[in-house]
This record gives sequence, C-alpha cells and structure tokens, in this order.
Amino acid sequence: MPLDDHDMNALPSGDEIVQAGWQAVRRDGRVRDELIDVAHQEPRLRRLFPWTGMGELHFSRCTEHRWTWDIPYIQPAKGGGYWVSGPLRNESVGPAATAEEAVAMVIARLPSSTGPAFVGTPEQLAAHEDAR
Repeated sequence: MPLDDHDMNALPSGDEIVQAGWQAVRRDGRVRDELIDVAHQEPRLRRLFPWTGMGELHFSRCTEHRWTWDIPYIQPAKGGGYWVSGPLRNESVGPAATAEEAVAMVIARLPSSTGPAFVGTPEQLAAHEDAR
C-alpha cells in the first residue's frame, strides 16, 4: 500500500535517527560517558550514526546495520586513556591520553566525503554516492 503525505511525515528524519543512536549508545553502558560526551560535542561526529562493539565507539556514515567501516574508532586502553584504531580492525592509529585527544585523532582521519549520516545501508549509500 502506498504511503500518503501524512504517512511520510511520520517517518523519522536522518537527524532523529542519528540522535536516537546517540541516546542508545549512552544507555547501553558499554562506552565511557566521558568519551560519549566529548564525541557528541564535536559537530562532525555528532551528525554520524554511533554504534558500539566490545566497549568501542564507532561512527558510521549511514544509519542502518552493517554500518560503514571507513572511520577510525575509539576503544578504552588498559590502565586508562584510549586507543584509536581503524578504520579496519587490523589498522591502528595510536594511543590517546584523553577523550579529547582520541576524538581529535578521529576527526583528523575523517574521509573527505563525510557528511550527515545517510538514511539507509552501506550499499544504498554507495549507490547514492555513485549516482552523484
């Protein structure tokens, strides 16, 4: 059944989906609150879709699962501080003493095409980018 204009207004916007993602990351308790606060204060990260895995904070350029893996991620370091890795699991950026330093390391490595999170899957994002 086709959606009418009223139904289309009921769909969440990309910003709403991203902000719900940030709220979910905070609620799940797997990432230090300090890191979430600092990352969310950074406008270029705040507009990306956040997700967690094994205590790590990841950032995706799209809103739907399997998410993108083209942005470094931050994980807690033993004994305090953080470690920035990625974007792939076998790549390492290095240690960061503070959340601010870790976020700055991610920002310095953002892909040039990074904009607000695309509503959809990585495949839909790739098709959208190819069509431009």
